[in-house]
Amino acid sequence: MKIRIRGNSIRYRLTRSEVEAFCTTGRFEETTNFGDVLFTYALQAKEGIETLDAKFHDNTITVFLEKNASKDWFETNQIGFSGSIQKTNGTALKLLVEKDFVCMDETVEDQSDNYPNPKISAIEP
Repeated sequence: MKIRIRGNSIRYRLTRSEVEAFCTTGRFEETTNFGDVLFTYALQAKEGIETLDAKFHDNTITVFLEKNASKDWFETNQIGFSGSIQKTNGTALKLLVEKDFVCMDETVEDQSDNYPNPKISAIEP
C-alpha cells in the first residue's frame, strides 16, 4: 500500500493482493521503521459510517471505509472511494482510497501486482 500526503489530503493506493487482503480481513496496514519509532498507516472497515473517515493516534494514520462498501471491492470494477471530512478546527481533510494501476511511464518499481491500467488497455489493439 502506498500513501501520499499533501497538505490536508491523504491518498492510499492498494495493489490487487492488498485489496483482496483488506476485503477478506477488514484491515490492511503498512509500517515504516524509523529505528526509534514506528509509523503505521492502515485501512480499516468500519460499521456505522457513511463516508470515509480518518484518525491519527499513536503514530498511526487509520482511514476508515464503510464495512458494507468494502466487502466486495476486490471483485468489482470500482476504482476507489473518496470523501472529505470537516474537522472540529474548521479545516477539511480530503481522503482517497483507490486501486493501484500500472504506471503509463517507465518505472523501476515492481508493478506485477498492480491492476491493469485502463488507459493502456484502451490504446492497445
